[in-house]
Formats: sequence, structure tokens, C-alpha cells
Amino acid sequence: MADARQLTIIKVFRKYSHSLGPDALQFLEEILESHDIADDDVEFSVETIAREYNKQDDATMKVSLDILRRVYDALQDQGNAGEAEELLDPNSHLYFVDAFEMPPWHWSQERGTFEKSSSPLTVAGSADSRIAAVRNRLHIIKQSILRNEHFSPSTLPSRDREHLVTLKSTKQLLGRANERFLLLGMLVHNKEGKLCVEDADGSVELDLSKMDEPGEGLYTEGCFALVEGEYTEDGILEVVAMGQPPCEDRETARSIYGHIDFLGQGLTSLLEDSQFARRIREELSDLYFFFLSDVWLDNPQTLVGLQKMFDNCIENNFIPKVIVMCGNFTSKSISQGGGRDIQRYQENFDSLADLIASYPQITRETRFVFVPGPLDITGSGALPRRPILSTFTTNLRNKIPKVYFTSNPCRLKFFGQEIVIFREDTMARMLRNTVGVKPNVTGEDLRRYLVQSILDQSHLTPLTTHIQPVLPDFDHALRLYPLPTAVILADKYEKYKLTYSGCHVFNPGNFVGNSFSFSTYCPAERSSEEG
Repeated sequence: MADARQLTIIKVFRKYSHSLGPDALQFLEEILESHDIADDDVEFSVETIAREYNKQDDATMKVSLDILRRVYDALQDQGNAGEAEELLDPNSHLYFVDAFEMPPWHWSQERGTFEKSSSPLTVAGSADSRIAAVRNRLHIIKQSILRNEHFSPSTLPSRDREHLVTLKSTKQLLGRANERFLLLGMLVHNKEGKLCVEDADGSVELDLSKMDEPGEGLYTEGCFALVEGEYTEDGILEVVAMGQPPCEDRETARSIYGHIDFLGQGLTSLLEDSQFARRIREELSDLYFFFLSDVWLDNPQTLVGLQKMFDNCIENNFIPKVIVMCGNFTSKSISQGGGRDIQRYQENFDSLADLIASYPQITRETRFVFVPGPLDITGSGALPRRPILSTFTTNLRNKIPKVYFTSNPCRLKFFGQEIVIFREDTMARMLRNTVGVKPNVTGEDLRRYLVQSILDQSHLTPLTTHIQPVLPDFDHALRLYPLPTAVILADKYEKYKLTYSGCHVFNPGNFVGNSFSFSTYCPAERSSEEG
């Protein structure tokens, strides 16, 4: 009978779909013994080895002893190489990633992993790409669900096997009336206006009359939900429970897909990420990013507020590494405005350029990032949005050497951290499009529901395309998988901050409307504070 250590080792490798032979199991036990690993630390230690093994290009499902030895030797070498470390250079590990430059990784059902698309991407997209965008969302959520402890059976004998939940497909309902099923699918309305759940095999109408209350979260048309109920003779699923898909934390996803460069800016291993995190805390604890939203340049108070912010930075010798300004940069839409409105829009950016340039130290040291809002002139109303048209930002480009005009959304990569920046009125749009049941909550619970829904859905806009138009070839740029380190949901809704499943989410709020308020993010602490 296997002892507790062996069971732990087997369990960890099983999580990564690997099986262990006697030789590999004995080798791992010898490693634990030679390093005097305590029983409480066995799982953590084996997890480190299993992750690195899983990243090897030649890794086999049955663990190879030769590859395992190579992984162990490499980990030892990394552990001994950190004695003469140079100071971290934050500039060489800071990247701004435009949505239109992210490599298109799509889920391959045949290979059971992500595969880079070789097809040329177009703004118009195609019928196939529209279908693929939705199926990608479904399969990415489903593969993480099947890895969840409540759905994934263990290879070890256990009483817990009796409590495992089994997902079914809509095609498995046929001819099985009066049986209970659990489905994963998208909530949509059919042509008759009836609420249905739709998966890759079909759809079934839902009856929510017998459900007391759904699980926490916002259930919108276009979101994926776990729906449990009894299938009736009339071909309707009488729902008794409905919930959001469980969220997979960043570390788990990275441990499996750490060999995939989702951002196209180079890879770091989980071990490197942890080393960087430690060194950032030690060496860059005073480094900050500023985030502002609704910087209405047509409001005279905005430049006053920015001047006050810059003055405080200089007086306190507190120069941020990055200042991200999110739209809207106008308080009213000018997409249908006259020539004078458009000229004033450009003049407002010119005034901002003059203000920033009047602070030489900030101009020299700080990187400025501009993210367009729904009212800004970008040339596209669908997501992701293009950067602000360059004709309006000539002076900013000329006067500020480190300025970036990005898409909406965009991403900031800092060492092993990924920060997603998204400017949209997400709360209002989600609440307008909830289906079946309305959340009877307000305030803090409502904010938590929003964040939970966005992260559980692994997508910034879990809505149908007729509610929120999306460029299908670039839907991957809206994806939140693997889970980012932080997400900025810049919104006209009141400001908030919270952490869910290890991901820190915050809304800086309206800059002018909140007495020049903004948020500061500290990479060393992976948290934000009100500025």
C-alpha cells in the first residue's frame, strides 16, 4: 500500500495528466529525502518539479526518468545561480501590448491545447471566425472546469468519487426525460424569445420558475453558465440551480500553458516569476503606476487637477514609472460633431501636451499611456478599439518622448505580471442585459458580482455580439486566460477595488467627478490605493 508521500506525489502529477512508473516515483522520493523535505512541504516541492516537467517539449504522459533527472538538474542550477544578481532594470522588463499585436492563440479540440493561428487577421472577420470566437470561449472554460477538483476524478481510491459532478451535452438529453443533468453552455434567447442554454451540440429551452436563486454573479445574454435541472417530456430543462464556471487561478493555468507566449513579449517560467516577485519587493518597492479614467480634457478643471497631481509628484519626489490615462477624453460625444468640435478636441490634447512638457523630470522619466474610451475618435465602435487617431495626438508625440497610444483594451507586461486595462461602461451594460433573474444586490455585493462574472467567464465582455460588437478575429485580445495579475475595469461607475482568485481588480473612477481622484498600483504589493 502506498504511503502518504507516494499518494501526494501521484496526485500532483495526476493533476498535469502524467502517470508515474516505479522508477520515477522512487527518484522523486529520493529527492525529497535528500533535501529533508517535511511532510507539510511535500506537495509544494513536487508541484515545482511537476510544473517544470510539464513544460518540456519532449515530456511524455508516462513520466520519463531521463527527462525528470534533467528537470531536477536544471532546477538545482537555477537555485545556485542567484548569488551575484545585478539590480533589476524595470525599463527592460516593461512592455505595452496592443490588442491588434497579440498573437492569435486558439483552442484546438483535436490536440487538447492552444494552437497559434496562421490565418491572416482582418477587421471584417468571417463567418468561420465568428463561430470560432464563441467556441474558443466555451472550450477554454470547459477544459479548466474539467480540471477542477469537483469535476476531475482522482486515480486513487476515494470516497470523494461519489460526489463528483459530471458535465453532459445537450445531445445527451434526447430520450431521457425525467432525468437530471448538468450542462455548460451559453445563455441566449431563441427565435421565439425563450431563454436557452446552447453548447457545441445544440440548445435546450430553460424554465427558471422552480429555481430559488442563481449562484453569485451577473448572468447576461452571452455568458456561459453551469445549469442543473430536470429534462421534461416537453423538451424543456426545469432549472433547479445555476452558477458561474469556477475560476482557475493564474498559477495553475501558467503551470500548464507556461510554454505559450500569449502576449508575444517573451516567456518567463513560474520559477523566474517567483524570483522576480521577491526581487521586486526588495528592490522596487517604491515603484508605482498611476491610473486615471474619464480624463475630460474639455473640462477646465481637468488640467487643474493634473497640474495638482504633477506638483505633488515633484514636491514629494514621487515620480511614477507609468501614468495610464483612460478616456473618455471628452465629456460628450463628438463623432457626429461639426468641424469646430473636432478642432477643439485636438486643441485639448495640445494643451495636455504643453502641461506635461512643463514638468521636465516627469516627461523624462515617466511613460504615458493613452487608452481610448467609448466616446473618443478611434475609427471603430467594435471591440477591441483602435488607438486615438494620430491626427489628434501629434503634439503629444512630439513633446513627450515616452508616450504610447494603445488599443482598448491593452495590456501592460512587467516582469512576470500581466495587467489588463479596459475602458468601458461595463457595470451598466452588464446590468442592462442580465437574463432570467436580476441580482437583488447593491453596493459592495454588486461590485463583487461584476468582478466575479468577468473573471469566471475569462472574458472582458461576456455578452452576445449584437449587444457588444466584437471583431471576431481579435476576440482573443479580450480573453482573460490565463488569469491576469491585475485588471483595471475603468468605468463611469463608482470606484472600487477587490481581489478575486488572486487577481486584483479596480476601477479608478471619474477623475474630475471625484475631486481629481485616481488609483496607484504597486507591483511590489500587487495592490492598488486611491491616489
